[in-house]
Amino acid sequence: MDLKSRSIHLMGSTITISILHEDADSLLDQVFSLLRLYEKRFSANDDSSELMKINHAAGKHAVCVHPDLFELIELGKKHSLAPDSHLNITLGPLVQTWRIGFADAKVPSPKEIKQALALTDPECIELDAATSSVFLTMEGMKIDLGALAKGYIADKIAAFLRRQGVTSALINLGGNILTIGLNEKNNRCWWIGIQNPSLPRGNDLALLSIQDQSVVTSGIYERKLQVDGRVYHHIFDRTTGYPIDNQLASLTIVSSKSVDGEIWTTRLFGESPTSILEKVEQENGIEAFVITENHQIFYSSGLSPEILS
Repeated sequence: MDLKSRSIHLMGSTITISILHEDADSLLDQVFSLLRLYEKRFSANDDSSELMKINHAAGKHAVCVHPDLFELIELGKKHSLAPDSHLNITLGPLVQTWRIGFADAKVPSPKEIKQALALTDPECIELDAATSSVFLTMEGMKIDLGALAKGYIADKIAAFLRRQGVTSALINLGGNILTIGLNEKNNRCWWIGIQNPSLPRGNDLALLSIQDQSVVTSGIYERKLQVDGRVYHHIFDRTTGYPIDNQLASLTIVSSKSVDGEIWTTRLFGESPTSILEKVEQENGIEAFVITENHQIFYSSGLSPEILS
């Protein structure tokens, strides 16, 4: 048997799923149905999504949601409120004010940024576990799960494939990769490339040997807005409302669960490389690979990357 792969454009990325299974085509059909379902559940860019029902009801009433959506919002709120966290799932108003990555992107005025930031307090998410309901207490609030959803979805897809008996698979959700087992093509670990931020997509700066782990990268080089000679990226400082400026080009987290990779790339992106590594070394089950804008490389003690010249 060979690995069978299929790709689709969803969630703003090219998604590729590769699996080894005697009934691969049928499983891939089911996986892509699940991907469309999850996109409909978690999207902040689809007015009819389950998430947007919460946002539309902000300041008005609570909304009962699917347990998956409730779980992800609960997780996002917890990590948004963690000390020194750069993650904030209520940055929706700020994201929608800048619109970086969309055709109508613009640099907002200081007044617009101030107004958006006033609506980004994660304490104002009220959760009721008994009814799986979510209430945003201020009108105009918007939850944006873009920093978490792909990881959560990747974990769900992996769990589904394992239940079907899949022992070798690669789930690539565009910058978010999760592996199952070994690469059966050569019965070795998967080699996952770390993008060189200075070069076009597909040019790797390093390779990581991965088995039953996730590799998630956040970087400033993918989605940009250029105005009057200045470049703005899409990773925002939750206190200033402007893109984070800390000389980081990309941060990669290796973890068992993909959602953990998503959480920690965002929680830590506003830190210096030294601070990132100090915090990663204190956490169980995560490793970090950092590239700065001036091409310096840092990585945590649990990684042994192959650096490409």
